[in-house]
Amino acid sequence: MGGVALDDGSCKVKAPDGGWGWVVLFGCFVITGFSYAFPKAVSVFFKELIREFGVGYSDTAWISSILLAMLYGTGPLCSVMVNRFGCRPVMMVGGLFASLGMILASFATSIIHIYLCVGVITGLGLALNFQPSLIMLNRYFSEKRPLANGLAAAGSPVALCALSPMRQVLQYQYGWRGGFLILGGLLLNCCACGALMRPLTAPKKPAGELAIEEGASSSEETKKPKPKAKLLDFTVFKDRGFLIYAVAATIMVLGLFVAPVFVVSYAKDLKYEDNKSALLLTILGMIVIFARPTCGLIAGHRWVRPRCVYLFSFAMLFNGTTVLVGALSKDYGSLVVFCIFFGISYGMVGALQLEVLMTIVGTEKFSSAIGLVLLMEAMAVLVGPPSAGKLLDATKDYKNVFLLAGSEVVLAAVVLATCNFLFIKRPAQEQDAKLENGNAATEMEQLNKLEQELVVEEEEEAPHPSRLHLDEEGEEDGYLGDDEGED
Repeated sequence: MGGVALDDGSCKVKAPDGGWGWVVLFGCFVITGFSYAFPKAVSVFFKELIREFGVGYSDTAWISSILLAMLYGTGPLCSVMVNRFGCRPVMMVGGLFASLGMILASFATSIIHIYLCVGVITGLGLALNFQPSLIMLNRYFSEKRPLANGLAAAGSPVALCALSPMRQVLQYQYGWRGGFLILGGLLLNCCACGALMRPLTAPKKPAGELAIEEGASSSEETKKPKPKAKLLDFTVFKDRGFLIYAVAATIMVLGLFVAPVFVVSYAKDLKYEDNKSALLLTILGMIVIFARPTCGLIAGHRWVRPRCVYLFSFAMLFNGTTVLVGALSKDYGSLVVFCIFFGISYGMVGALQLEVLMTIVGTEKFSSAIGLVLLMEAMAVLVGPPSAGKLLDATKDYKNVFLLAGSEVVLAAVVLATCNFLFIKRPAQEQDAKLENGNAATEMEQLNKLEQELVVEEEEEAPHPSRLHLDEEGEEDGYLGDDEGED
């Protein structure tokens, strides 16, 4: 984990770090916003669903839980689909699934239909968009990747702030059925974002070089067969860095989402009105919007980037400590201060989480690594908030909930930093050298090979020293002979 993997790309094309990559970044920004904000947007219709189907609040809460479980738990399936068909077709099909699920849900006659349509179909569609968009972002950016990750991660709070007033209008103007239908149409934008994910292609070469390369490749193919591409690469588990990251990220997710879920209820428990309590989430979201790109910019610094694992550990430690201190809040002012500091630390974690994973495994294995990590995090997502809710039911005190969540995030930070320091033996100087040299050892190998070929060609073209000596003697003899003849 302490090392920096080589981002040579599955298609062996150097990341352009710009150009069409900014369009890909915009698509990833939109997809990230839909993926994380949509489960919260659906929750505004829960009261109407309770009245419509005669169920309890816990029954409607399963809608968001199933949706999130599909978003995280289908990670390996998404990895297989991307490695088999590519990012663009998978995302466009995912957009159709996400839209179809909401449209079918508008005709539901029972809560089970809502589970299947919104939770399973729409959840699967969002998953088929979220993961491939991150894979494409990783392929288009290398040196500017931390900044790109920070900007893409900012899509979540921006979408949440945009959807919050919109969902209120949909609820009062069109009801839950009309609202689901309009949201289904809105999700068709995922198909447009998928169409933006243009695959990277190698630059065109002259016909002579192309013929030479084809001849060389054909001779190599006859010597040894080409290995089959793996649909899901489990060799990432052989990487100590990946194992440490996966364990730390799973522990972190147990407590990371607890505070945003319970902070509004915490304020209501302190006898503050609903609008004032809901304002806390708006404050948190606005802070996160600016914190994520800023952290991405800092993480891209030449000195910081090789040590981004430790920056990520600091972000988790900062976040967990903020939650532990926030458990002592007794009034609205202290909750506002808590949301400000939590927003900064939460934004740092969001900007660095995937950047660190990309740094560990590199581009070629990232599509498999992110799927496996999301599967592990899915289990934690299903356990974390419900466990905090049970603790709240047992103790009737939000302080205990925040203390538990903060302790879990701090533990994740300690595990990541300590294990990385003890078990990953790669000096920071070596990482700095790799980043300064373009973060691509494969390119250096090609340059060295080219240099050796040029030296060989020069030696072949240049005359041999002994031959040159003989030629010079011959020339001298001939010259003297001519003079003698003239005499």
